[in-house]
Amino acid sequence: MAPIEGSAPSIGSSMNEGQKATGGDITVYPTKSEVTPSSDILQSTQEAELATETDTQEDVFNRILKANTDTTQHLREGDIVMTKSRSAIDCSDRSCFWPQSSDGIVRVPYVFSPDYDEAQIRWISEAMAEFEILTCIDFVNRTTESDYLNIKSGKGCWSQYGKTGGGQIVSVMKQGCMWKGVIQHELNHALGFLHEQGRSDRDSYVKIMWEYINSGNKGNFKKSDNSNNLGLQYDYSSVMHYGTNAFSNTPGKATIIPIPDASIPVGQRYGLSNLDVAKINKLYNCNRCSTILDSPSGSLSSDNYASKYSGNATCFCLIRIPSKRVSLQFDAFSLKSSTDCKTEYVKIYDGVSQSSEVLLDKTCGTKSPPTVTASGRTILVEFVRGGTGAATGFKISYTSGRSKPRKNGRESDVNNIKSKVF
Repeated sequence: MAPIEGSAPSIGSSMNEGQKATGGDITVYPTKSEVTPSSDILQSTQEAELATETDTQEDVFNRILKANTDTTQHLREGDIVMTKSRSAIDCSDRSCFWPQSSDGIVRVPYVFSPDYDEAQIRWISEAMAEFEILTCIDFVNRTTESDYLNIKSGKGCWSQYGKTGGGQIVSVMKQGCMWKGVIQHELNHALGFLHEQGRSDRDSYVKIMWEYINSGNKGNFKKSDNSNNLGLQYDYSSVMHYGTNAFSNTPGKATIIPIPDASIPVGQRYGLSNLDVAKINKLYNCNRCSTILDSPSGSLSSDNYASKYSGNATCFCLIRIPSKRVSLQFDAFSLKSSTDCKTEYVKIYDGVSQSSEVLLDKTCGTKSPPTVTASGRTILVEFVRGGTGAATGFKISYTSGRSKPRKNGRESDVNNIKSKVF
């Protein structure tokens, strides 16, 4: 993906204890190929279950419907509390958007219910962290703000459309909603997003099987007459999409079938998709360079690899594989050398945010860094570039689990390779 150009934020360059420079061609910082789970990354039972074969067959929206079975809240489309007759995505005066500060950041204040324990708060915070690294949305602890999210363990998983004013509730029930994709789904409603299959153009992409939907549930499949689709394509894998069997009255019968190719997977299991991120960034006018890689293996490179590149930018790539541990290997590396790698560098984190444990600190020069292996299935790559230069950039390949033996400098036995370009 080509980067969205922008000024690189100020990044501290002080060296941590144990860092060292080795030669003039590269500055290499401590690297851990084997690490224990970081204290700020929740290794929850939910995450462990999510990696099992049976669990990964259940999409986000199906989890939501199960959690909402006994709710007393009146919900539209399974998880939306309707307090007003509009959604933020159709809000012409932007009063239902969260305001953007002069620095380009959209700060959304929130409070947590005291009912949550430390592990549950960390899990919700990690779901928020993906918004913060990939978009300009920043969830911040409320101080005195009059409009904020009141995140509490109500009966079920539900939210409202956009900013409604005051302390609006986002219900994330402790038993049944503590999944990253579910939390992000409800937060996305609060940012002003509809269910994907409710778009005005949905009939060009999916067929609704009305015969398998009871009359009382048919309203949950109503499409918008004139939704603002932001000029972006339909996203079958959106975290906001119903699953194939949502509201089905017949076990095993689908209520949503992709067209023209019925084999396209529908629904999301793990979190925000690239198009979810693109829609947030466009709706909120974010200037952000970011991408997600979620296939079991693939590759990542800086833009215009093997040629001169220009412009200052900070880019992030979140690699989020379905299971096991993610391992990175540098296939090529050439970034401009500077003292403490101030000008440009690659930095790698063991998790989803810059507060996660650092696996590879700021690295530049021409010597390829060693293989990096995360403690889990997510890893964050930060790339800061410092303008026009003769350096060629970098190429990284990643795999699930431990790295396999390489032949002629290439990964062997790697299937379903996908690649991204910053």
